[in-house]
Amino acid sequence: MLGRLFSRSSQSAPFVPEGYRVYAVGDVHGRDDLLADLLSQIEQDHGERGPAHPIVVFLGDLIDRGPQSAQVVERLRRYATEGLATVFLAGNHEEVMLRVLAGQAEILVDWLRFGGTECLQSYGVDVDRIVRMAPQQAVQHILGVIPSEHLEFLRSMGDTFRLGDYLFVHAGIRPGVPLSGQRQSDLRWIRHPFLTDRRDHGFFVVHGHTIAEDIDECVNRIGIDTGAYSSGVLTAIGLEGQERWFLQCRSAS
Repeated sequence: MLGRLFSRSSQSAPFVPEGYRVYAVGDVHGRDDLLADLLSQIEQDHGERGPAHPIVVFLGDLIDRGPQSAQVVERLRRYATEGLATVFLAGNHEEVMLRVLAGQAEILVDWLRFGGTECLQSYGVDVDRIVRMAPQQAVQHILGVIPSEHLEFLRSMGDTFRLGDYLFVHAGIRPGVPLSGQRQSDLRWIRHPFLTDRRDHGFFVVHGHTIAEDIDECVNRIGIDTGAYSSGVLTAIGLEGQERWFLQCRSAS
């Protein structure tokens, strides 16, 4: 795997409070191979930059689509206690999985088409078998396979994290609506009008959710979902003071 690092800064850039260094990680989507590499890059980068309080923010969609959702969840569940300080935000894929497993069995097939098939296969679930079961029976079978610690970890995720001038969120916000009035569905699912709105939101938004071929940097937001599950590229942004820089890892193939 190859790493990539570059930086951009501006005198008018938003700021992170003094003494903090933040790394935000885009949508992992079951690519544990890329995640392992990127976490190593983050720790190396942090060590080379001198003293600061580090926070690693994961922007959601850890699961689905890629082949290693179970391994991603286990790695990050452990990293939360053994690695740098962490914040975990929920994406729309975590939402759908948890809705199914909370009893909304009628959307199980939708989840499977949405990337849940790959997620369940990573836990050793025979998907061909469960689709022949009654939906509620299938959900009970899945609950018997996925470790309870993994579900507790996914349920513990928040929706937003704010530090200094930055707001971290999975999908984005509804423009013109105060942060306190934002709907959870927008925070996890929105695309438009957020992506095309250029007004000052009162904070600078760092988000994932919407795939771009490269970092999607605008006047009021940065999108860092580079489609890891299909492109083989996983991206993180580093923030300290008014400085920004980016880390990327790419699959060897």
